[in-house]
Amino acid sequence: MGKLQQEIRKREPFATAEQEAALGLFRTSDRMQHRFARLFREYGLTPSQYNILRILRGEGKPMPCLEIAQRTITVVPGITGLIDRLADAGFVTRQRSEEDRRVVNVSITPAGEEVLARLDQPLVELHKRLLADFSTAELAELIRLLDKARRACEGESS
Repeated sequence: MGKLQQEIRKREPFATAEQEAALGLFRTSDRMQHRFARLFREYGLTPSQYNILRILRGEGKPMPCLEIAQRTITVVPGITGLIDRLADAGFVTRQRSEEDRRVVNVSITPAGEEVLARLDQPLVELHKRLLADFSTAELAELIRLLDKARRACEGESS
């Protein structure tokens, strides 16, 4: 019996190696997301809010809401609500575009920059802790394999 099969107390073997791999990815992702969510919570953020702030800081200029939504790591169903909460917390500001009044541009504030700056080192440390058992070559191979899996998903319809 494999380790994942034991962890989830699955009585029967997996139907295919692909099923075991996919469920292993889901289980690993869930565990990692839980650890990151706990860290972000210490700074008053959700993972989705952190993701938006990270995108804005990286861009270095105001961005339309729709472009932010396209760049998020995970699908964000309620981008407007997330931005509203970030604005209420003082981490972002919104401004209507002069060229197209339907477009709302979002900017990170100094308070948003500051919370990200405080999070930078703890985040690096968490990444290192969670993947400490991997060699440099193993990390490169994992990255390659995950890229390959994502490409396969891009070919599927949503």
